[in-house]
Amino acid sequence: MRKEVKLQSGGYPMPVLIVAAYDENKKVELMNAAWGMACGSDKIALFISSGHKTTQTILKSKAFSVSIASEETMVPADFVGIATGNTMADKFARSGLTAVPGGKNGAPVIEEFPVCYECELLEEANTENIHCIVGKILGVTADEKVLGDDGQVDPDKVHPLIFDQFKLDYYKLGGKAGTAWNAGKALME
Repeated sequence: MRKEVKLQSGGYPMPVLIVAAYDENKKVELMNAAWGMACGSDKIALFISSGHKTTQTILKSKAFSVSIASEETMVPADFVGIATGNTMADKFARSGLTAVPGGKNGAPVIEEFPVCYECELLEEANTENIHCIVGKILGVTADEKVLGDDGQVDPDKVHPLIFDQFKLDYYKLGGKAGTAWNAGKALME
């Protein structure tokens, strides 16, 4: 039997993404953004408010990065979500994180996060009901320790942090459940 539960926005689970951009003085602005997702094989959509300091920096610089937070980076990932660059000038310094310019467009790559997408701004969608930043993914880098034997990112090694919109908790990935485009093949017959 199904029961009605508290209305919550967002899907489940939601990845914890860390969005970063350099301002005109090469200062890192960054934020935690749970409302983000792929919107094509080489594009990412971030549903973030236009009032965020990071959003304004992205709109000016046209270059940004999106990193995947991990279980190991939960404390600084949460901090950059609850602190605002609009009132805390030393937010990045307080986070204890380190950044280097990325190789594709110079956007900050935060070294502590295991996977990073370097992006260029494609468009800003701003309507009565939505504010969205869409970026073209120029390249992806990953810490060698999260790569599998095939040289690709292994989610079991990334330990991606997942946000639970229902209870406002963080969770970790529980392992492989099956293979995409294969698990349902038996129903094709």
